[in-house]
Amino acid sequence: MIILSWILLSSCLPTASSLAPAASKASTPLPNPPPATFPVLQRRRAVLETLSASILNTLAFNSLTASPSNAVQDVPTNQAATSAGRRMCHTDTNPTRTVVECVGELRQDGRLSGVSATENGVSCSAVKNPSRFSPPWTYLTETSDARVAWKSLVAAVKGVDDRVEIVELTDEYLHATIPTEYPPGLTFDDIEFLLRPDDNIVLYRSVSRSSVFVYPLTQPVSDKNTNLNRLEKIRDILGWDELGMRQEGSKLI
Repeated sequence: MIILSWILLSSCLPTASSLAPAASKASTPLPNPPPATFPVLQRRRAVLETLSASILNTLAFNSLTASPSNAVQDVPTNQAATSAGRRMCHTDTNPTRTVVECVGELRQDGRLSGVSATENGVSCSAVKNPSRFSPPWTYLTETSDARVAWKSLVAAVKGVDDRVEIVELTDEYLHATIPTEYPPGLTFDDIEFLLRPDDNIVLYRSVSRSSVFVYPLTQPVSDKNTNLNRLEKIRDILGWDELGMRQEGSKLI
């Protein structure tokens, strides 16, 4: 509609060639147009005013009815880079930083979740993200009885820090929380353990619910390896072995 209006508008305007003689003879007075041309000029002026009003109204309407998905979004959404690969996230943003908190990443269908590049922590299931992967533990250095090993693990988790709270405990699954140490002022770290008695191993995952992003970085502010170090402390209490190369943790500050 706007293009058609512009074509009509252009047809009503004088061309450069029609103005050239006037420019070259600027000092010569032009004769008054015949009276019959005044109605034509008035009609052209009316058409110009109508087209101008139509164009302005169309532009204003389009700006008001623009789809939010096509507009610039100042507040990151669940599809933003800061929450990529995570579930059930809430984003809080201001000009200096963005905080993303996700609570939908606990055990799914009997399996522990991995750890995305936009969150801090480690998991035995993070095989697609080597920087967040940590190998399973075997309890055979203590006992071959899975029930005895599980009892020892529960005691070690409770004893690693006075702030640990057991949220769920079954014969093969443990979920605990502890306040996030770093970055300060956040919520909790989720700690999960899963017993695999047929393989004589225990799988685990420890991840901070909240991630902090400082513009323009797309990597979260490091947890200073607090999740990894806590797990290592638990394993040291138990005296169990790792079945693979030890995760060295993040080198970021």
